[in-house]
Amino acid sequence: MDKVRKTVWLSEEIKRAPLSRTVRVDDVREGEEHLIEADPAERQAIATLLDLAALDRLSVACRFYPRREGRLVLHGTLAASVAQTCVVSLDPVQSTIEVLVDIEFWPLPLIEELAGSDADEAILSATLDWPEPIVDGKIDLGPVIYETFATALDPYPKREGASFEWREAGGEASLGERAAGPFAALARLKPR
Repeated sequence: MDKVRKTVWLSEEIKRAPLSRTVRVDDVREGEEHLIEADPAERQAIATLLDLAALDRLSVACRFYPRREGRLVLHGTLAASVAQTCVVSLDPVQSTIEVLVDIEFWPLPLIEELAGSDADEAILSATLDWPEPIVDGKIDLGPVIYETFATALDPYPKREGASFEWREAGGEASLGERAAGPFAALARLKPR
């Protein structure tokens, strides 16, 4: 049990993830389809954590496939309906996200063995993403779903037609001012 406490994958931060879906590896049937949907309270918690205007839907449709040495592979699709805040106008920006998800789950001893070996070769070869742990015969899909969703979000959402273009107060910028940019007004204040 001491090894479990020392691992990065079971940190307190991950345990407090806003979404948790524990699956017993022994209950998994090869190729059986699973649908995981976040409930309204979970979606609200995720929206708050990620500073979203709204999160109307978050789900993952997936299938599991057992591999050698107790490993498990998940293939699926994450789907979400989200409203983010426009970085220009601060208006809500609606979007739909659909991302393919391919994740390997390994028994914790195999991960620790990989971490203790010359893991640089495996990382550099890019043939393998770092696996998620199977701990006590269980996997928690919640943190994986949360992380996949968070990384799929547009980091700079922009409402259609919103622009960073500088405009003088009271009207259109002239062509010369537009070329000079927002510092043209400061240049006019500078003594000559």
